Order: sequence, then C-alpha cells, then structure tokens
Amino acid sequence: MHNVNNRSRDIGEFVPAEDDELLICRCEEITKGEIRRAIHDGMFTLTEIRRYLRTGMGLCQGQTCGKLVKEIAARELGLVLSELGNASSRVPMRPIEMKVFGNEKEPGENA
Repeated sequence: MHNVNNRSRDIGEFVPAEDDELLICRCEEITKGEIRRAIHDGMFTLTEIRRYLRTGMGLCQGQTCGKLVKEIAARELGLVLSELGNASSRVPMRPIEMKVFGNEKEPGENA
C-alpha cells in the first residue's frame, strides 16, 4: 500500500495527454490537464488540489466533479481510490443582509 503523503516517490514527468482539455470542474472551469499538472507540481492530496485549483469549490461543491478529480488523482499517483482519502469540505459562504441574520422585518412590514 502506498502512502499519499510520501512526497519522495517519483511519479514521473508530466506528459500531456490528448484529453487534457476536457473540462472536469465546470463551476471553476478546471481541465483534466490542469489537475494532472497540479499533481506533478506536488499536490498529492485532494485537499491540496482543491486549495491549489479550487476544484469542488463552485456552486455544486464537488457534487459534479469530485469523483472525477479523485479518479484522475489516483490514476496519476498510481493509487487506488481508497488510498487517496477524501477532500475536506466546507459549507459555501454567502453574504446575508443583517435583517435576515437578526430576523428583523423591514420598516412597514406586518408583524
């Protein structure tokens, strides 16, 4: 079993592939080639890839691309999916008007 955190192992040079222009993360417009390049640049975990490229940080929060990113990373690193683990995730943040946050009503609204 390989250790995903073992950064001393050689995964080989980045070699462009025919399908590198394939859009994987539609929300953030990240291609397969960009993901593969990030891995060869040293991003060995899904969390690192996410922070480096913003995969899975768009509106869908990785519901569309998460599995694809994991499969690409596992293949590039020579790992099985279970060895790679999962990316950390957070609830998306959006600005909220203070009246909503404070459960206040607009002036003139009925109680």
